[in-house]
Amino acid sequence: MATTVTPVTDRKPGYRDLLRTPGAWTFLLPGFLARQPFAMLTLGIVLLVEDTTGSFGTAGTVSAVTGVSMALFAPRSGRLADRFGQRAVLVPGVLLHAAAVGVLAALALSRAPLWALLLAAVPAGASVPQVGPMVRARWAHLLRGGPDSPGGSGPPGGTGRPDGARLLSTAAAFESVTDELTFVIGPVLATALCTGVHPAAGLAAEAALTVVGGLVFAAQRRTAPPAHRRARGADGAPHASALSVPGVRVLIVAFLGIGSVFGGMQVSLAAFTDSIGQPGLNGVLYGIFAAGNMLAGLVFGALTWRSAPQRRLLAAYALLTLTTAPLWAVDAVPLLAVLGLLAGMGIAPSLITGFTLVERLVPAGVRTEAFTWMAGAVALGQAGAASAAGQLTDGFGASSGFTVPLAATALALVTVVALRGWLKPQDGRAADGRTGGGQEPRTG
Repeated sequence: MATTVTPVTDRKPGYRDLLRTPGAWTFLLPGFLARQPFAMLTLGIVLLVEDTTGSFGTAGTVSAVTGVSMALFAPRSGRLADRFGQRAVLVPGVLLHAAAVGVLAALALSRAPLWALLLAAVPAGASVPQVGPMVRARWAHLLRGGPDSPGGSGPPGGTGRPDGARLLSTAAAFESVTDELTFVIGPVLATALCTGVHPAAGLAAEAALTVVGGLVFAAQRRTAPPAHRRARGADGAPHASALSVPGVRVLIVAFLGIGSVFGGMQVSLAAFTDSIGQPGLNGVLYGIFAAGNMLAGLVFGALTWRSAPQRRLLAAYALLTLTTAPLWAVDAVPLLAVLGLLAGMGIAPSLITGFTLVERLVPAGVRTEAFTWMAGAVALGQAGAASAAGQLTDGFGASSGFTVPLAATALALVTVVALRGWLKPQDGRAADGRTGGGQEPRTG
């Protein structure tokens, strides 16, 4: 049956054009449901463990172990998905994750010793389903595509639709907005369940959403990228890992800094609202922070940029560092909400540009792995920041944890500036997927 695709024009394709991609809605809706747990897990752990131990330091440490475990195992999960297919990895993964989270919650409720909680946190983090990277890999497959993708008509490695390559940056923006929408809904839901129903209710909901969303997403086999048993580069040599690409390593550092903002904000906002006797405001304030990210992502993705993505990343990251600077000095809820909104708005441009660069830097055979390295870096940064912010909060007060995002993003910015030359693709492709310079197409 013939497939209708959007013709190539001089204007930049928008979100409406993107969502007309054949097969997109079949994985977007279950993918959105399956992403909610990612935004609920660490906060659910912090709220449950703090309730049973009375220590934000302990809660942050357990949450950090979960994040570190996820960061270490996520790239392996992505590599397996590239080699054997997403379904083969996702189905057993979601079942294992639900069981691991159940064990962790049971141990916390029984007031088990810290070593037991830390031990249970390892499989809980290691089994987190990498749905976000899998969705991004599906977009890349559908838009660059080939004859095995829905709507694909070109040779293997060709575009699935005429404007597919130009839509990749729009897809990156759309996915950033989707991620942030989960961070608007997830923390509010987790906080409401933990404070209004039961301290373990947030983790129970996280496990249930993982199973339901993950299995439905895995069932959408038609839009999944094909397995690449032996990923090879343009020269025919096998790729050992996406990590072998220098630019990927630079972006990992940048995403570690972004993760530190998430982790530092989660623990610090929870500690701040608890210190003023209004713990229920935690989800609201974090939701405002995530909403800033989401709104900035919508605007950033809709604009046409004529500068190279490497330059955009440097500018966006400098903005992110600047917006985290005043948080530690705030002691009023309204002002903290405003500054949190601004800090959130600094994240989306960095994430969108970073993911756009990842897609340009790596070959198709290691795409999911590369995206999971980014997700793992965010999780690792989030974990380290949660632990550090928890320790600072216990020792120096609720506002001291806000210094963690500032320090981490400043260090990451210095690294990205120093190694910015590694972010230039070696194959000469422009941002819109065509050969030529580093500029994106102008609008008509």
